[in-house]
Amino acid sequence: MDASSSSFLSAIQTSKLLTGTMAIPKSSVSTLPSFPSRHLPSLNVSSVRIEENPQNTTTRPTTSRTSRPASSTTTTLPAATKPAPSTRKSPATDRRVAAPNQPTMVFNVLEDVINNFIDPPLRQSVDPRYVLSDNFAPVDELPPTECEVIYGSLPSCLDGAYIRNGPNPQYLPRGPYHLFDGDGMLHSIRISQGKATLCSRYVKTYKYTMERDAGAPLLPNVFSGFNGLAASAARGALSAARILAGQFNPVNGIGLANTSLANFGNRLYAIGESDLPYAVRLTSNGDIETLGRHDFDGKLMMSMTAHPKVDLETGEAFAFRYGPVPPFLTYFHFDGNGNKQPDVPIFSMTRPSFLHDFGISSKYAIFADIQIGMNPMEMIFGGGSPVGADPAKVPRLGIIPRYAKDESEMKWFDVPGFNLIHAINAWDEEDAIVMLAPNILSVEHTLERMDLIHALVEKVRIDLKTGIVTRNPVSARNLDFGVINPAYVGKKNRFVYAAIGDPMPKISGVVKLDVSRGERQECTVASRLYGPRCYGGEPFFVAREPENPEAEEDDGYVVSYVHDEIAGESKFLVMDAKSPELDIVAAVKLPRRVPYGFHGLFVKESDLKNL
Repeated sequence: MDASSSSFLSAIQTSKLLTGTMAIPKSSVSTLPSFPSRHLPSLNVSSVRIEENPQNTTTRPTTSRTSRPASSTTTTLPAATKPAPSTRKSPATDRRVAAPNQPTMVFNVLEDVINNFIDPPLRQSVDPRYVLSDNFAPVDELPPTECEVIYGSLPSCLDGAYIRNGPNPQYLPRGPYHLFDGDGMLHSIRISQGKATLCSRYVKTYKYTMERDAGAPLLPNVFSGFNGLAASAARGALSAARILAGQFNPVNGIGLANTSLANFGNRLYAIGESDLPYAVRLTSNGDIETLGRHDFDGKLMMSMTAHPKVDLETGEAFAFRYGPVPPFLTYFHFDGNGNKQPDVPIFSMTRPSFLHDFGISSKYAIFADIQIGMNPMEMIFGGGSPVGADPAKVPRLGIIPRYAKDESEMKWFDVPGFNLIHAINAWDEEDAIVMLAPNILSVEHTLERMDLIHALVEKVRIDLKTGIVTRNPVSARNLDFGVINPAYVGKKNRFVYAAIGDPMPKISGVVKLDVSRGERQECTVASRLYGPRCYGGEPFFVAREPENPEAEEDDGYVVSYVHDEIAGESKFLVMDAKSPELDIVAAVKLPRRVPYGFHGLFVKESDLKNL
């Protein structure tokens, strides 16, 4: 499951990460003791700043795992023969550590009281000793550092950069912490003439810079800080005190920019859906720079989805935002030059929904009103999250013309039991729309127990004349983070590349689906498992000849970061998308581990030069 800083929680800004002054080696992050979630002692630790030392891995608490078909291919790669050379000194020496001032220290003491007595992290889903174990543990920034190609060779079509976003808390949490709460960090592998350079940098959001300069966390954790009325009230009061003391101004944004990236209008954006996007760029040596929070000449006043859809033919991008007050959904798009067009408020969505992703076709935009939404009664009386599942709600899909000026042509279709978190693609057929998306079968576990989630990829067809909705699963496996050849966004596609949950949020491999097969047939046509205790992330497809309109849809490569928890090493894998077993054609040993994360994209060299 992907994690975002939910925009309908951006209006509830009141939880806390941690505080602190002392710095500890990064290896300590992954050696935190493990406690049963029902018997956690009070968290009585100072908050700490992350520094990077050689990693010591630990074992994440085990859960049941999905079965591995015998036909799947398992990756076995040679070990690197030598350490990759570094172009600069240790990144820890580049970090400025500020000492908290007196008001910050006072607020930190109050936060200790909340974290230890009012709302300690008793549930596994918000226990930082569980959430940040193994390769979920954060790392420090890494300047551009040369990598070693240890297997095969990097194809020339990969000249450019693969960049992946994900959560990486600047300070170790001293209280409740959810996987979605970390500061955004970009991990970029810049490729040129068969050579690779890795760089990891925080997105320099307003939140990140204010907390860096203060020497302690200042803004609340959205997903983990509002569990119960007492905790919400206490963290709300503390946040108000920090605002009155001038420690931060929420008008400047509270977002983490930790979810995804998008490239349109000759700009590259890091996005988290609780805030405006942040423009970033790559320098000629592979470093990552944050250019700043971008409001599109004042036309984007609030947040936007972390999953805008980009039409490579027109250069247009389509997006939306959602929130806790009407209109709960607002649709908009950007022209081929990146100029934002007027908002289209959707008032026919009558209550707030966790609307994380959507689809576009050549004629329509498709939205999912699912069973996850605001859950204030559970927060007040049950001590749970303000976001939760409503089993009595009937999910529905909403269809609106792609270039609508208002919502007058919006149509809604009930689709019982269909809960879409991520959309893969959509296209038009005669008097119908077809959508591909994983359906979250156990939606009640989406935020609390991701390891219990099973996502079933389905092909959904909406007949616009009769209103009949038909659904067919395309695979029985637990699959999410499905991607396609980017040139087929909004067009009928045949192939999907999806991550295998083992269980979620860990990814044990990747499958290739042929969705053109008949109804109710298993559509898996290729599969690769990464190996024992080796986990990757969202795959991404890079076309071999992106400028060739005659190229076959699957003529290209599937790429992903993969981490070996036994060896404590991370690699960048390149797989042949056309091969029956997704054969590995290149493997790059990374100079240090890359934590598990969320979404990424590939930006070709010519586009990097235009940023």
